[in-house]
Amino acid sequence: MTRNVLAVYPGTFDPLTLGHEDLVRRAAQMFDQVIVAVAMAHHKKTLFSLEERMEMAREALSDCPQVRVEAFEGLVTTFAAARDGNVMVRGLRSGTDFDYEFQLAGMNHALVPELDTVFLTPSSQYQFISSTLVREIATLGGDVAQFVSPTVLQCLLAKVQL
Repeated sequence: MTRNVLAVYPGTFDPLTLGHEDLVRRAAQMFDQVIVAVAMAHHKKTLFSLEERMEMAREALSDCPQVRVEAFEGLVTTFAAARDGNVMVRGLRSGTDFDYEFQLAGMNHALVPELDTVFLTPSSQYQFISSTLVREIATLGGDVAQFVSPTVLQCLLAKVQL
């Protein structure tokens, strides 16, 4: 039996890092389709607008035909269910991430039992990267070229030099 598996990888992606890209590219090898679900994130003050975050993700992942980028608002489980998503992809960098993500996966499963969560760890060279640290380093004038794609770097530098 052939099954088309749709994975949803949600996040704020403010900005998209090489760690995020690593997880998306690996998920794209495991699943038929991957949606990078960019949160509107009304609860967070983002450096980039929703449109900017989506465009950076689209450009950085343009070589992955089975990946698409969409915005979402509200519960990611509602978003995934509306698209017949089968899998939620979540990244784990540390034990602290695991504690939070494990609880979140349990709640998501209670809300939508048909939606399984798959945890991926970034490749070793990306395990310490976070969007928060990248934003902070860039804002303080540090070099973040090793943490983001060239496209994202251009956007980041333009934003922090305003």
